[in-house]
Amino acid sequence: QVQLVESGGGVVQPVDSLRLSCVGSRRTFGNYYAGWFRQALVKGRQFVAGICGRGNGIRHSDFSKGRFTISRDNAKNTVYMQMNNLRIDDTAVYFCADRARTGRAGSNADEYDYWGQGTQVTVSS
Repeated sequence: QVQLVESGGGVVQPVDSLRLSCVGSRRTFGNYYAGWFRQALVKGRQFVAGICGRGNGIRHSDFSKGRFTISRDNAKNTVYMQMNNLRIDDTAVYFCADRARTGRAGSNADEYDYWGQGTQVTVSS
Protein backbone atom coordinates (compact mmCIF):
# COMPACT_ATOMS: atom_id res chain seq x y z
CA GLN A 1 0.00 0.00 0.00
CA VAL A 2 1.38 3.38 -1.02
CA GLN A 3 1.72 5.83 1.83
CA LEU A 4 2.53 9.52 1.87
CA VAL A 5 3.28 11.20 5.18
CA GLU A 6 3.38 14.99 5.49
CA SER A 7 5.01 16.97 8.26
CA GLY A 8 6.18 20.48 8.99
CA GLY A 9 2.91 22.31 9.52
CA GLY A 10 2.29 24.57 12.47
CA VAL A 11 1.08 27.91 13.73
CA VAL A 12 3.05 30.92 12.52
CA GLN A 13 2.60 34.65 12.14
CA PRO A 14 2.24 36.56 8.86
CA VAL A 15 5.51 36.84 6.85
CA ASP A 16 6.96 33.82 8.65
CA SER A 17 8.21 30.72 6.81
CA LEU A 18 7.59 27.00 7.00
CA ARG A 19 8.97 23.98 5.17
CA LEU A 20 6.64 21.08 4.58
CA SER A 21 7.94 17.58 3.89
CA CYS A 22 6.25 14.58 2.33
CA VAL A 23 7.84 11.14 2.55
CA GLY A 24 6.65 8.47 0.12
CA SER A 25 6.73 4.75 0.76
CA ARG A 26 7.33 3.49 -2.77
CA ARG A 27 10.83 2.45 -3.73
CA THR A 28 10.07 3.97 -7.15
CA PHE A 29 8.88 7.28 -5.67
CA GLY A 30 11.29 9.22 -7.89
CA ASN A 31 9.61 7.95 -11.07
CA TYR A 32 6.37 9.82 -10.53
CA TYR A 33 5.04 13.33 -10.62
CA ALA A 34 4.12 14.69 -7.19
CA GLY A 35 2.12 17.69 -6.10
CA TRP A 36 1.02 19.75 -3.15
CA PHE A 37 -2.59 20.80 -2.63
CA ARG A 38 -4.33 22.67 0.13
CA GLN A 39 -7.83 22.86 1.50
CA ALA A 40 -9.17 25.65 3.67
CA LEU A 41 -12.43 25.52 5.59
CA VAL A 42 -15.51 25.62 3.33
CA LYS A 43 -13.28 25.57 0.24
CA GLY A 44 -12.37 22.88 -2.23
CA ARG A 45 -8.98 21.31 -2.67
CA GLN A 46 -6.66 23.79 -4.38
CA PHE A 47 -3.50 23.03 -6.37
CA VAL A 48 -0.35 24.63 -4.96
CA ALA A 49 2.55 23.20 -6.98
CA GLY A 50 3.78 20.10 -8.77
CA ILE A 51 7.12 18.59 -9.74
CA CYS A 52 8.30 15.85 -12.08
CA GLY A 53 10.09 12.79 -10.77
CA ARG A 54 13.48 14.11 -11.85
CA GLY A 55 12.90 17.48 -10.23
CA ASN A 56 12.14 19.38 -13.42
CA GLY A 57 8.79 20.33 -14.87
CA ILE A 58 7.90 22.48 -11.88
CA ARG A 59 4.55 24.17 -11.94
CA HIS A 60 3.15 26.67 -9.41
CA SER A 61 -0.27 28.14 -8.97
CA ASP A 62 -0.50 31.90 -9.33
CA PHE A 63 -0.88 32.51 -5.61
CA SER A 64 2.24 30.51 -4.74
CA LYS A 65 4.62 31.90 -7.36
CA GLY A 66 7.43 33.88 -5.79
CA ARG A 67 6.59 32.74 -2.26
CA PHE A 68 6.49 28.94 -2.31
CA THR A 69 9.11 26.59 -3.77
CA ILE A 70 8.59 22.90 -4.44
CA SER A 71 11.57 20.55 -4.59
CA ARG A 72 12.40 16.91 -4.06
CA ASP A 73 15.17 14.61 -2.87
CA ASN A 74 14.57 11.19 -4.36
CA ALA A 75 17.38 9.66 -2.33
CA LYS A 76 15.19 10.41 0.69
CA ASN A 77 11.87 9.71 -1.06
CA THR A 78 10.82 13.20 -0.05
CA VAL A 79 9.09 16.17 -1.65
CA TYR A 80 9.37 19.56 0.03
CA MET A 81 7.43 22.80 -0.01
CA GLN A 82 9.29 25.84 1.21
CA MET A 83 6.75 28.53 2.07
CA ASN A 84 7.94 32.08 2.65
CA ASN A 85 6.12 35.30 3.42
CA LEU A 86 3.08 33.42 4.63
CA ARG A 87 -0.25 35.21 4.71
CA ILE A 88 -3.37 34.67 6.78
CA ASP A 89 -5.19 33.34 3.72
CA ASP A 90 -2.57 30.57 3.38
CA THR A 91 -4.20 28.91 6.39
CA ALA A 92 -5.28 25.44 5.29
CA VAL A 93 -4.55 21.75 5.50
CA TYR A 94 -1.77 20.96 3.04
CA PHE A 95 -1.76 17.61 1.28
CA CYS A 96 0.91 15.79 -0.66
CA ALA A 97 -0.24 13.81 -3.70
CA ASP A 98 1.37 11.20 -5.93
CA ARG A 99 0.48 9.35 -9.09
CA ALA A 100 0.25 5.69 -10.02
CA ARG A 101 1.09 6.54 -13.64
CA THR A 102 4.18 8.09 -15.17
CA GLY A 103 3.97 11.41 -16.96
CA ARG A 104 3.17 14.92 -15.87
CA ALA A 105 0.01 15.97 -14.11
CA GLY A 106 -1.83 19.23 -13.94
CA SER A 107 -3.74 21.08 -11.28
CA ASN A 108 -6.74 18.78 -11.13
CA ALA A 109 -6.88 16.64 -7.99
CA ASP A 110 -8.44 13.80 -10.01
CA GLU A 111 -5.11 13.32 -11.81
CA TYR A 112 -3.50 12.12 -8.59
CA ASP A 113 -3.96 8.67 -7.12
CA TYR A 114 -2.39 8.70 -3.68
CA TRP A 115 -2.79 11.25 -0.90
CA GLY A 116 -1.29 11.90 2.47
CA GLN A 117 -3.30 12.67 5.59
CA GLY A 118 -2.44 16.37 5.46
CA THR A 119 -0.62 18.79 7.73
CA GLN A 120 -2.27 21.89 9.18
CA VAL A 121 -0.77 25.29 8.48
CA THR A 122 -2.23 28.16 10.47
CA VAL A 123 -1.13 31.74 9.86
CA SER A 124 -2.41 34.08 12.52
CA SER A 125 -1.42 37.37 14.05
